[in-house]
Order: sequence, then structure tokens, then C-alpha cells
Amino acid sequence: MRDKLVEKLIKSEEKRQREGLELIPSENYVSEDVLKANGSVFTNKYSEGYPGRRYYGGQEFTDGIERLAIERICKLFNCKFANVQPHSGAPANLAVYAALLQPGDTVLGMDLSHGGHLTHGHPMTLPAKIYKFVTYKMKNPETGEIDYEDMRRVAIANKPKLIIAGFSAYPRTLDYKKFVEIAREVGAVTMADMAHIAGLIAAGVLRNPFDDGFDIITSTTHKTLRGPRGGIILTRESEEIAKKIDKSIFPGIQGGPHMHIIAAKAVAFGEAMTPKFKKYAAQILKNAKAMAEVLRKNKIRMIGGGTDNHLILADIFGSLGVTGKEAQTVLDEVGITLNMNSIAGDTRKPLDPSGIRFGTPAITTRGFKERECAKVAELMIRVLKNKDDKKVKESVHKEIKALAKKFPIPKRFV
Repeated sequence: MRDKLVEKLIKSEEKRQREGLELIPSENYVSEDVLKANGSVFTNKYSEGYPGRRYYGGQEFTDGIERLAIERICKLFNCKFANVQPHSGAPANLAVYAALLQPGDTVLGMDLSHGGHLTHGHPMTLPAKIYKFVTYKMKNPETGEIDYEDMRRVAIANKPKLIIAGFSAYPRTLDYKKFVEIAREVGAVTMADMAHIAGLIAAGVLRNPFDDGFDIITSTTHKTLRGPRGGIILTRESEEIAKKIDKSIFPGIQGGPHMHIIAAKAVAFGEAMTPKFKKYAAQILKNAKAMAEVLRKNKIRMIGGGTDNHLILADIFGSLGVTGKEAQTVLDEVGITLNMNSIAGDTRKPLDPSGIRFGTPAITTRGFKERECAKVAELMIRVLKNKDDKKVKESVHKEIKALAKKFPIPKRFV
């Protein structure tokens, strides 16, 4: 690379990823094939419109790659329609809102402090300035059980046009059938934001919301799906909804799709169709439970009491007197990357909350099994209990580097 400043930063990031362990549950490593597609000549091509209906010439191969991505993702999720053009998860959600709602319409989504996502109604976001959002919460943060009775009361009282199932920091399983029952009672459309667990659903290790009657699924294509950064919108069977969503993406909120990203998506979707990916997804769950068991033994409070998926949300301030920001910083120093996170009922500020959020998709990609994941959890707790002890941190950092060297980031997944 001729730009040495950029090259230096890229190599520094490569070193950080190679020598450290990634525990942020929304991050993962992609294969060399995905990287190649991501950096391919498709980045040179404008392709406004959809396959067979473009506004520029020279679309023979862009049409082919987009059709392939659509075919593969529909097969993975057992649905009839897909839009693979969203640039990320937030635009995908915004596009669904714009397709199905009028300004002022009501949407029911999970409260952010109980695990929901910003795009599900946080007042600082654009959707919240256009639509009215009402929320549901956990009935008991110790078990993670959603208060479905209250959700029904809220739905009946507010008559939402759209009901969202989905989360950013929720470790348990949602009862999709109850969402559908409530939605049918009030005449709402159902949307599952599966950004975090899309790969687990595609692999069949977690339940597919479409199997319980959901109308729409939105997702990112990285995280557990292990593809490039991007978004998708899937429609189970309604051609009418699918057409509205297509118009909402283009020309509604986006111009030209990023065809190099769509090419990388197609590669990742192909990888997710293999038996090896199914084993990978199953191991993610085993590894998360192994880490949760270490926390349980050390009396670290976990929101939901444990995990059913890929992530763990721990009340580290309540358990050890260490704030989420302190935990994130001190673990970064020893080569463990995770993120601070607010928890239900948190009395601390969002930029220095009580919780930390971490998960197993990336370290599972490196080949970690239950034994190694339990070891990482033990090392995390050791550091947090001795956050000001330089010798402890140096010792743990050496162990983390040794683990990273033993389990290098793979280049090929299939």
C-alpha cells in the first residue's frame, strides 16, 4: 500500500485482533473469501434499482450476485422474499417503519434498559421523532422472563401498527408465539429484529420466528452470521409487504446499493449453509453457557440468571464494585475486548454503567471450546478483582496472548 499512514493503522489493527481476544457479542471474524469479495471490483459499480430493473447499464453481473445473495438467504431462513441492499441494521429497521407506518403511528418494542435496541424507540433516534413508541420489559431481571401480560395490556391500550421482537443485550429466549398472538389480537404486523442471533437461527440452533408466524425479520449480516457489515430484510410470504419494503429501501432511504458488500454477503450466506457452520453455531451456545457457569460459581450476578444464546450481561458493579467503564478499560489492557452496558434498573449513567456485555461468536470462530472459554471467564474475574495490581494484569495478559497464539484467526471456514 502506498499510503503508509493508512497501512500502519491497518497493520496495527491486525496485530490487535491477532494477539487479543474479542468478546464483544456483536463482533466476529470473516473468512478470507468474504474479505476478498468485500474488496472486489464490485465496489466500482453503481446499481440503483433491483435485478432486472436497474437505472444504469452494465448490470449483468451485479444482477447475478444480488440474485444469488437473495436465493441463499431465503433458503437459510425459509422465507419467500428478501432485500439484501440495506447498508446496516438500523437502516433496515427504518426502512420497515417507513414501508408500513405513517408518521405518528405506534410501535411496540423492548425497552432499551431491558435489552432492546436504540432503533426500537430511544427518544434520541430519528424513528422516535416520527413514530410513537411504547415498550415492554422483563417481568423479572433475575430470570429474564418477559412480562407478556403487561405487553398485551400495553398493546390493547395503544393499538400499535407494528410489534417488534428483538434485542441488543438480552440473554434469554423470546416466546415468538405470544408476540404473534398479541399482534393478531390488535391487528399489528410482527417484526423480529434478529441482528444478534441471525447466524444461530440460520444454523437451526435457535428457533426461527417465521416458524411461529412472524411477518418480517430484519438483521445485520455480521455478528453470529459471520459476514460483512450490512443489513437484510426478510419477508415470510406477503408479496405486498415485500414490495413496500423494496420501495422503502430504494428510492426511499438509500440510493445505490454497495455491490461489493452484497457480493460478500452472498459468500457468507453460502458459508452459513454448510454443516460446519451448524457445528460452529452449536458451539457458540455451549461456550456461552460455560462462561456463565464460571460467573455463577463466582457469584457474579447475571441479568436473566445466565444465557440461552451467545451473550452474557453481567452486573459487575453490583457484584464486584467495578463499574462497567472500569471493567472495559482494565480488560482492554490485558487483551480482552468487551463493552460496558447498562442493565435493567441501572442507577449509573450510560457512559459508566453497572454492567458489561460479552459473548462467544468471535472466540468460537478461533476454535475455542468450553474449556478455553471457562478459562477466559476465570481470567476476566481475576483481573476485575485485582484491577489495580500490575503484576496480576501482566500475568493475565501473557496468558491471553498465549491463548490467542494457540488459536489463530482462521482464514477459511469451509
